[in-house]
Amino acid sequence: MSVDDLSARAIPGASFVLRVTPKARRVALEDGDPIRVWVTEAPEDGKANAAVRKLLAKALGVAPSRLELLRGATSRDKVFQLD
Repeated sequence: MSVDDLSARAIPGASFVLRVTPKARRVALEDGDPIRVWVTEAPEDGKANAAVRKLLAKALGVAPSRLELLRGATSRDKVFQLD
């Protein structure tokens, strides 16, 4: 698993634009604009969104419950906000 450290960006109120690839062969997070995320879960019943939230929280060094999905519940392009 490859996860970039995003702890310097963990500012309350900050938004994170992500490009997600579900059903990937790897679990990874790559910093950039947008942040690239690969998860192995399928995009059904919110499984991929939950995996993305958990991975982003780990990279930021915060609890997953502090991340709110603002846009993109059914899209590959997502926006999360840290509260």
